[in-house]
Amino acid sequence: MSTKTINVLGYANGEDQFVVKANNLNVRISKNNNDKTLEGPSPLEYVLAGYAGCINAVGKLVAKEQGINLKSVQVEISANLSLDKYQGVDSNERAGFQKINAVVKPTSEAAIEVLEEWIKEVEKRCPIHDNLINPTPLTLQLLPQYETAELA
Repeated sequence: MSTKTINVLGYANGEDQFVVKANNLNVRISKNNNDKTLEGPSPLEYVLAGYAGCINAVGKLVAKEQGINLKSVQVEISANLSLDKYQGVDSNERAGFQKINAVVKPTSEAAIEVLEEWIKEVEKRCPIHDNLINPTPLTLQLLPQYETAELA
C-alpha cells in the first residue's frame, strides 16, 4: 500500500483574510477587507471546487488508462445546506451540506456505454468523493497559545 501525506497551514491575523499555504501556494479564503481583488471563494465553495478538480484529475487519469480520448471535461456541482447551525440557531439540521449534486460533461467520441464505465471508475477512485460519502476519522486539537507568524 502506498500512502501520501497532504499538509496545509492556514493563518489570519485579527480581522485579516484567512490564507492557507498549500504546496508553496497561498490560497485565499473569503473576504479581504483591505483589497477586494484578493478575495477568494468561501470554504464551502473550496470543498466543491476541490471535488470538481478531483473528478477532473481522476477522470483524465482513468480516460488515459482506458484509452478514451477526452477533448474536455466540464464539472458542475451544486449543494444545499441549512444555515441554522452555522448562525447559532438551535436546530436538528446538520451544519454541513444536506445534498451535493455533481454533473460531469465529457466531450469525447467514445460510446455512452464506455463513458458510463469511465465515470463509475472515476467515482470509485476519486479521493474527495470517498471522503464526502464515507466517515473519515478527524481530530480537531486546540493549542490556545502560539506566536503570531507571517508565512512567506
